[in-house]
Amino acid sequence: MLKQVAEGVLVHQSPLLQNNAVVVQGPAGVLLIDPGITGDEMAALADELRRRGLPVVAGFATHPDWDHALWHAELGDAPRYGTARCAAELRELRADADWRARLAEALPPEIAGETPLELFGLLTALPAGATRVPWDGPEVRIIEHQAHAKGHAALLIEERGVLVAGDMLSDVLVPMLDLDAADPIGDYLDALRLFDGVAGDVEVFVPGHGSTGDAGRLRAQIDLDRAYVEALRDGKPVSDPRIGPSARPGWEWVSDVHDGQVQGLVRRS
Repeated sequence: MLKQVAEGVLVHQSPLLQNNAVVVQGPAGVLLIDPGITGDEMAALADELRRRGLPVVAGFATHPDWDHALWHAELGDAPRYGTARCAAELRELRADADWRARLAEALPPEIAGETPLELFGLLTALPAGATRVPWDGPEVRIIEHQAHAKGHAALLIEERGVLVAGDMLSDVLVPMLDLDAADPIGDYLDALRLFDGVAGDVEVFVPGHGSTGDAGRLRAQIDLDRAYVEALRDGKPVSDPRIGPSARPGWEWVSDVHDGQVQGLVRRS
């Protein structure tokens, strides 16, 4: 179930949306980042970690989207962290009496009955501006930005040269802007500059959805995403392999995401 991508760093990919759950090994157990999207999947991951003698000692949600802030009782009750903004977004959602029904409506119909929501979003907020995940393991640097979602965080596992990118740098999804933000284009370009700044320290990157890549592909992905966002900013036609006739089979719906973003930006102007 787990594939090693670097020393002490393992990845499991969900089949439906190619979500990547990341396991980082430490001396007493593992840090589990974005653990999966169905109950059976997360229970199977918990079982494999037990068989390997790797208890979960900490969790982390890269951002507040439903498919990154789930949890399963079989994974244990270790502290689950997120940035202060991410945790605040989830607290606000759960404070709505109808949050569970609203969230269930957003689930893909293929897994709507298979996704446990009881432990969704129960995060420990890190202090505002925190730069490290508090756990007894390899140093994990928090690269917080506001592209895609409030309080989004990429994580750089410095000793391993691994960048866990959250919902960024995907080869199957175009950059998805937070159209509710004051400056969605600027936020995204700022985040890509942050990735530029650490690219020299990265040997492997793991996007939230799609294929893991090496250092060369990281730089190419940053350039591709920047070109996409700049084309949106400038109102130019977009040529991108993730949309239109070149989209990967099964991912044709990403063209609808792109069209929605174009229309959303026009409405803002």
